[in-house]
Amino acid sequence: MGEPTAQRRRYDSTLRRQRASETVERIVSAGSELVHEGPVWDWRGVTFQAVAERAGVNERTVYRHFPNERELRDAVMQRLQKEAGIPTLEGMKLEEIAEITERTLAYVSTFPSGEPMPQDATQAEADKRRREALLNALVPVTAGWSETDRATAAAMFDVLWGIGAYERLVKIWGLDPAEATRGVTWVMRLVETAVRQGRGPGD
Repeated sequence: MGEPTAQRRRYDSTLRRQRASETVERIVSAGSELVHEGPVWDWRGVTFQAVAERAGVNERTVYRHFPNERELRDAVMQRLQKEAGIPTLEGMKLEEIAEITERTLAYVSTFPSGEPMPQDATQAEADKRRREALLNALVPVTAGWSETDRATAAAMFDVLWGIGAYERLVKIWGLDPAEATRGVTWVMRLVETAVRQGRGPGD
């Protein structure tokens, strides 16, 4: 009698693990679907309630597998990285950075576009003048370039010039203002050199 009972217990344990794994898969897949429905990396819709409804499980079930929202979102993030074909970043090599970035941005392009951040008229006009000035500065040295390549090169200068890049360097990377400025202008000069050598974004 003892051996069949032990086998039944092992079977029950295996079945419970399988069902738990299937439930986790449904929950994480539901979270991924919810992220895909909003602008990229917008996590506001990934709540326990929303994930439970999408997965077709009780909200308590989600809590059972993911004690807090951070763990749930971490699991969803891992799923998104897997969908994007992004390998574990530990041990990433210099020559892999561009390829991983390309995969990431290709994946990001599948998300709905978010609404542009509102600007007041003064800021909007300043941005317009800067874009026009950058394009005009490139015209004399980009003869024969397509309008798209010229606009892409100008946009790279614009992104580096923008406050967003500077703030990320200071707030996320901990660079002081002088270091951040030096980094931005260093990359700008690399792009300038490439442009003067006739090497466009497609080369």
